[in-house]
Amino acid sequence: MITERKSKSLQSIEDKMQDLDESSLRYKVLESAKDFKLSWISLGRYLYSVSNDKAYKEWGYMTFEAYCAKEIGVKKQTAVKLLRSYYFLESEEPQVLKMEQSSTSEAVNKLPSYEAVNLLRLAKVNKKLDKTDYDTLREDVLEKGKDTKEVKKELYSMVRPDQDMGQDKQKRKVSTMRRMVSLLETLKQQMKDEDMLSKPLLAETERLIAKLKDSMVTS
Repeated sequence: MITERKSKSLQSIEDKMQDLDESSLRYKVLESAKDFKLSWISLGRYLYSVSNDKAYKEWGYMTFEAYCAKEIGVKKQTAVKLLRSYYFLESEEPQVLKMEQSSTSEAVNKLPSYEAVNLLRLAKVNKKLDKTDYDTLREDVLEKGKDTKEVKKELYSMVRPDQDMGQDKQKRKVSTMRRMVSLLETLKQQMKDEDMLSKPLLAETERLIAKLKDSMVTS
């Protein structure tokens, strides 16, 4: 079924291309969509132009998302990643774009996936990562050509220590509050049995214990 859907999508693109001028922007976008698996960068470049110039309106589409879905068969989420990944390379790593323009298949095969580039883009603005972390990811994506799963796993491992520290701190907090509540309840009962606390102070202590218990639940 998947193969059948893909072939219909490609056929739809080819049908649209037949009636268009080969030098037109619309034709070139469709051609890039057809060759998407070979190079996403070309499609990202054209989509960037289509989005910025709102060219899709000239072709009868109200929104960029509708154009991507109906004309070239690309979902909104994918289109956004393509745009952002392409712009990231254009502004941060322009030498990668030159590889895409090479006529050699070896150069094209070395191109990173748009998903991996998108992860690198997110890492660039992640305040939890230092320059060393980012440089490591950059090498993995742009030089070693690691796939998206590997890059995602590595990025997660870099960010995770802070999350673990936060979770450990939370556990210590709850554990300390639990001991505090236990101690207060023991002392309250002892002082109540020996009539050491006035009723207002006893009520205040009970309210404090109740607040601590609530805090443990909502923390």
